[in-house]
Amino acid sequence: MSDAFIFDCEFLTADGAPSRFWCGPFDPDPVVAQIGIVRLGLEGDFPIAETKRLYVVPPDRAGGRQALDPLFTRLTGIDEEVIDSEGLALEQALAEVEAFCGGAKLWSWGKDEFNMLAISCYVAGIVPPIPVTQFGNACQLLLKAGMPYEELKMTRSNTLSAYFGIDHPPLRGHDALDDALSVAYAMQHLLKEGRLSPLEFA
Repeated sequence: MSDAFIFDCEFLTADGAPSRFWCGPFDPDPVVAQIGIVRLGLEGDFPIAETKRLYVVPPDRAGGRQALDPLFTRLTGIDEEVIDSEGLALEQALAEVEAFCGGAKLWSWGKDEFNMLAISCYVAGIVPPIPVTQFGNACQLLLKAGMPYEELKMTRSNTLSAYFGIDHPPLRGHDALDDALSVAYAMQHLLKEGRLSPLEFA
């Protein structure tokens, strides 16, 4: 295994939706609208070898498209124009994810696969094309590397690289690729320090 793949996704939200567990009468289904993936080399200097950012047309239950709430646009910078010009159907976007990683394990900070696959595919009425066994929780890798559990619980994907004091190009929180990069920079740092082994990503 020569590469690890770290991903993140942005899913629909609205003001107060998280506190209501997306169950309010006007809350959108939390389906995916953006996916970011980083290919991290597991040899040599552990380079950031390649990245991919995908926009997804967020499906609704009637086979159409969910509108973006203003809060979602403020958080992510994604508006209807971006979805119009760059958005892919969910099936196409997931096919591109699978082609990019070639069947390798996909790691996220937490369990983003539930929004990307379980919820989004259910709403869209399609069978998830990637099995759950292909996903890993990067939080477990950080525990193995010695990050205290209490600190891990308070750290988000977009603040992880800052937690380790890593110098890198500016990143925007709530952008799927930039959040994946934040996690990837932390993994790269821990690999270089020997606190993680490439074998941990199998």
